[in-house]
Amino acid sequence: MSRLLSLLASAVLMLACGAATAADAPRGAAHKVVIQVSDNDPAKWNLALNNAKNIQQDLGKGNVDIELVAYGPGLNMLKLDSAVSMRVGDALAQGVKILACENTMTNTRTTRADMLPNIGYVPAGVVELMEKQQQGWAYIRP
Repeated sequence: MSRLLSLLASAVLMLACGAATAADAPRGAAHKVVIQVSDNDPAKWNLALNNAKNIQQDLGKGNVDIELVAYGPGLNMLKLDSAVSMRVGDALAQGVKILACENTMTNTRTTRADMLPNIGYVPAGVVELMEKQQQGWAYIRP
């Protein structure tokens, strides 16, 4: 009987530890939001980055997945000489996934070498937004 109680206690402890780990993990969170930025405007980018930061503060960083998708003229703010490059780096460090549209890159003859480090890429920004919304992600366009 004491062996059974010991096993049950171990199982409960393992579940509790697993739950804490899951709550801290950025992917698979309870809340999911995708933010569109298609403007070549530092003020608009700062607003989008503020939205992401506020969402993380209000809900807890481990409780929300945030993707920021840039396409069209908004792609310029993800280039190496971007006016918001420091803020983009800070957001990436906080677990915000920042994605550049490869269609826009192709159409503007932009290469990955032109872009900020550590960002991600999607084949088509608008398709990424559509798919995330179909998967139940909240959509924001500042």
